[in-house]
Amino acid sequence: MSVPTSVAMNAYANAARQLTEAAGPEQASSPVGGQGFGDMLKGVVENMASSGINAEQQAASSIAGSADVVDVVTAVAEAEATLQTVVAVRDKVLMAYQEIVKMPI
Repeated sequence: MSVPTSVAMNAYANAARQLTEAAGPEQASSPVGGQGFGDMLKGVVENMASSGINAEQQAASSIAGSADVVDVVTAVAEAEATLQTVVAVRDKVLMAYQEIVKMPI
């Protein structure tokens, strides 16, 4: 299964935009301080949830006959790309944690 490049780019752009908006203009340019890792993860999970809800709404509209099939496929592909990104980040975080646990004290 492959995800079109444009869908993946849109998912990454949405995540970057949300991080910038959540940090605010004064924090977005500041390398120190700003948003915490937990806040960033919360934003990503909320983005993933909204992508899934959008895909479900598009599918329901398609079943009702009021949505274009292209819109449904695009919404589902974006939700899938977002989910794959979240899973990949989770896997990397777990691998990093496991490496830290293996370090001698």
